Order: sequence, then structure tokens, then C-alpha cells
Amino acid sequence: MRVFCFFLLFPFLLLSQDVLEQAEILFSQKKYAKAELLLISYIEKNKTDIKAIELLGDAYGHQKKWDDAIRGYKTLVDVDASNANYHYKYGGALGMKALQISKIKALGIIGDVKESFLKAAELDPKHIDTRWALVELYMQLPGIIGGSKSKSLKYANELEKLSKVDGYLAKGYINEYDDEPELAETFYKKAINEGGSITCYDKLTKFYEKQKQPKKALVNIEASQKRTERNAMRYQIGKICAEYNIQLNKGEQCLLHYIEQYSVKDGVPKAWAYYRLAQIYKHKKAKEEALKWIDMAILKLPKIEVFKTEREAINKI
Repeated sequence: MRVFCFFLLFPFLLLSQDVLEQAEILFSQKKYAKAELLLISYIEKNKTDIKAIELLGDAYGHQKKWDDAIRGYKTLVDVDASNANYHYKYGGALGMKALQISKIKALGIIGDVKESFLKAAELDPKHIDTRWALVELYMQLPGIIGGSKSKSLKYANELEKLSKVDGYLAKGYINEYDDEPELAETFYKKAINEGGSITCYDKLTKFYEKQKQPKKALVNIEASQKRTERNAMRYQIGKICAEYNIQLNKGEQCLLHYIEQYSVKDGVPKAWAYYRLAQIYKHKKAKEEALKWIDMAILKLPKIEVFKTEREAINKI
């Protein structure tokens, strides 16, 4: 009898697995709206499938449908209050909604955001994402409603015990936010020395750009490119050269190489490389060459307004 029941159940198990696998494939293709429809249809008949509810919440989150995501994640928290990741996702969705509404309305949500993140941190002492969320939350909140650099540093120290790279990046963020650029630079460099990932280099590059230090940013990107040999870094080099009118020949060669070696995994569409080349030729006063590249950029992505603005600037040479 048990064997017979198992075979009755077996098609359902296959169906469940098949739907969730399809949803995850759609996620990998960034087809979140299609994943949403698939999961809604499935959950209507399988209201207690926790994994499907979580995936649907994720699909809403990727589409910035925060109210829907909040409802989904709240269901998960109600079903399993001991799951740190559910509290983290619920708090994250609440936090993202708070950023989209008025500051007065957001005040009514912040308490729940903090409570969710703190609960997640309590439930899982090794939950890195939650500690990152608390680092950022305590730095960004005004002191009158609980913001605190010391509390932010507390979670940065916890991060450092779990992952030195994350700890250094968190302390870099804290000091950058607190207008301590020398300390921020020191910690970002420590992160590079410890981990050397693209993320580490990118944090330092963006820091230099915010500090209006394009030469340092360029040196850092070049070091990243040598270490990782990623074509995407060539675009970043060209971007810095074009934006700040420095080392134009180097920027030109990097962008041409980027275009020649381009693949979808490089991330930035070729049209943006065309735009940067147009900027470089504008700086060189090579009007015809600049117009050639900006027209190619506009042809590829005609709705990008900055391309059209750049064309007007080139015409004034």
C-alpha cells in the first residue's frame, strides 16, 4: 500500500521539481516577469510550497515590486521564524520600500527593517549579508532614529572575523561615508591585498572617482586588468581617460581593443565604448572621427539621451 501511495505521489514530486527548475532557469536568464507568472500559477495549486513562495518573492524583488515581495517574505517568516535568511529578505524588501516612499512614511518602516536584520544576525552568527545590511543601515540612519557609527563598526568587526575581505570593505565603506578618505583608502587597499577580486578593485576605483582622483583610479583599474585579464577592464580604462581627458591614446587603444574582443559577458554594450571613443576624439579636436563614433552609438542605442547631448557638443568644435 505504501509503495502504491508513493507512485501516486511521484508525478506531483516531478511536477514540483520541474516547475522550480524552470523558474531558476528563467532567473538565470533574467526573465523575472515570466518566472513570476509561472510561480503564481504553480502556487495557486500548491499554497504550502515554501521554496516556490521564496522564489516568487525573489522574482518580485528583482522587478522592484516591493509590496508583493514583502507579502511573500512575511509568509516565509510566519511559517519558519527560525530561518535567518527569511528575516534577512523580509527586512531587505522593507528597506527597499522605505527608500521609495516619503521620509515621514519611511520612519514607520525602519523599526521593522532593523528588527528583521537583527533577528537574522541573532539566528545565524555567520550570515554575512545580514551583517553587511546592518553596517549600511546604522551608517545611513540619522542618530535620532538609531543611526550609529559604533554599531556599524561592531558588525564590520563581526564581518572581519567571518571574512577579512568583507570586514576590510565594510570598514572602507564606513570611513568613506564618514568622510575619512585616508582610512577608507587604507581599508580598500587591504581588501585588495587580502582578496584581489574584481569587487575589491571596483570599490577602490569608485572611491577614487568620487574623490576626483582619476589618475589613481586609472592605475587601480590597470592593476585589476593585469591581474584578472578581463576585457571589461579595458572599457573602464577608456571610460576614465575619456571622462577626465587624460592619457587619451591609452584610452583609445583600450576601447578599440574592448570593441574587438567584445562578448556579452563583458557587460557594457559596445555602444558605450563608441560613446567613449567619441569623447576621446572630441578632446583631440578630431571632429569627423568623433561624429563617426557618436553616430554609431546613437544607431545602436537611439534612446540614450546622453549620446545625443554629446553629439551636440561635438558639433560645436
